[in-house]
Amino acid sequence: MSVVTIGLDLAKSVFQVHGIDATGKVVLCKKLTRSRMLEFFGKLPKCLVGIEACASSHYWARELIALGHEVKLMPAQYVKPYVKRGKNDAADAEAICEAVTRPTMRFVGVKTPEQQSIMMLHRVRLILTHQRTQLSNALRSHLAEFGIVSPIGREGLDRLLAIVTDTDDRRVPAEARASLTMLAVQLEGVKVQILDNDRQIIASARATAVRCCSPPDSSPGRCVIRALNPTRASSSAALPRAISSDRPAIRSGIITFSRAENSRSRW
Repeated sequence: MSVVTIGLDLAKSVFQVHGIDATGKVVLCKKLTRSRMLEFFGKLPKCLVGIEACASSHYWARELIALGHEVKLMPAQYVKPYVKRGKNDAADAEAICEAVTRPTMRFVGVKTPEQQSIMMLHRVRLILTHQRTQLSNALRSHLAEFGIVSPIGREGLDRLLAIVTDTDDRRVPAEARASLTMLAVQLEGVKVQILDNDRQIIASARATAVRCCSPPDSSPGRCVIRALNPTRASSSAALPRAISSDRPAIRSGIITFSRAENSRSRW
């Protein structure tokens, strides 16, 4: 068995492998449990492995690259046209094996654990902001049932929170105040978590700026990093290709650092 190309369909516990030789003949089609994955690929000769860019794909790509294989990740929507029959694991693995050999296929860069960690900061921040909006809307709607409303915005919400904490305000019944206090406590906790998350994002953006800020020869001691804000600068560091001074990943806005300013941020 001489496998040159493999299509690997990932899952939580059972993985599907589809392999072909140099002539395109199917020489491998089997299922693997999670515990046998690395052992199986460790015994195979070096080959091209195609994987859909999905949950855990970057982890498995790094593991297979460490074993000497060439791994290429592909967006799932680009693989779908190559599925020949009803959707199942075997058909998906065959489609991946076919798609990875296409000369016009677009691939996804494999992320490092550090890049995935930075991206996780932004995913968590998005979840927290959604929770903050949900809690704020709940407070507004519940208080509106008692005829208490406030203007849109942070100041209006602060007025409502003050009413909830004011036990002398008889417009809110005691039972309702107990429930609203629970929401207010959760809202304050989410706000603290968002602030802590933002600090980590800013720290990540500063570290990215320092790593990428190598002064050009034409302007000794100075360089330009293009980024809209710390959040964009941090998220760009999670891209498979790092920001470089000659090819910035983000082209909106300009933030300039001198060599002496590398240790502090202007954001």
